[in-house]
Amino acid sequence: MAVVFKETKGLTDAKTHYCPGCTHGIVHRLVGEVLEELGVLGEAIGVAPVGCSVLAYKYFNCDVHQAAHGRAPAVATGIRRVHPDKVVFTYQGDGDLASIGAAEIVHAAARGEKFTTIFINNAIYGMTGGQMAPTTLVGQKATTAPLGRDPKKVGMPMRVSEMLATLDGAKFVERCTVHNPAGVRKTKTAIKKAFEMQMRGEGFGIVEILSTCPTNWGMTPVDSLKWLEENMIPYYPLGNIRTPEGGDK
Repeated sequence: MAVVFKETKGLTDAKTHYCPGCTHGIVHRLVGEVLEELGVLGEAIGVAPVGCSVLAYKYFNCDVHQAAHGRAPAVATGIRRVHPDKVVFTYQGDGDLASIGAAEIVHAAARGEKFTTIFINNAIYGMTGGQMAPTTLVGQKATTAPLGRDPKKVGMPMRVSEMLATLDGAKFVERCTVHNPAGVRKTKTAIKKAFEMQMRGEGFGIVEILSTCPTNWGMTPVDSLKWLEENMIPYYPLGNIRTPEGGDK
């Protein structure tokens, strides 16, 4: 009998620490599958900062370097410049990338650093207790915004991908989702394109992935998928925002 689905060599057998319904595991598998299919597991180096992905070094079956909160782009920059033949990626959440690490990701993109960023946007600080993140939606409740995000006090949620796409060094920018099967397939395609672009040496690439956080959203896993579709996607529209000239969107 033909095998149509099997474990990817891109992940270890370690049991993840993620909450039930968290979609980090799906993204992990997609990254692992892409690295395996591209034949670069032995050449890949990941960077995992503080946040939900802090233990990613246990899960990806490649070298993974841990970084201080928000500093993954700086660490990835150093690794890629010292090892220009390696495939380097950061795996970051929205609290990490868009808040404490905002300057790091902006300047890495502006410089056109040749690594790939996997950006998980679940609109909240997932690991540290559900505080409001730069991506938290208007009216969305958080432990530091019990009445919901008030744009008059803290501004509107940040559309990170659109912001980075204005920088010349950012060559591939796409926003995806993993809340349904079609979204998962498109996300894998985007991740593969971003890695391939890095391997061609064309510049910085980022794949933003809308993800769920049932625990901190206070929802069931099923309800969180529906909430993402009805609330996050309208504000964070899916699709390719920037691709290298002559590239296939």
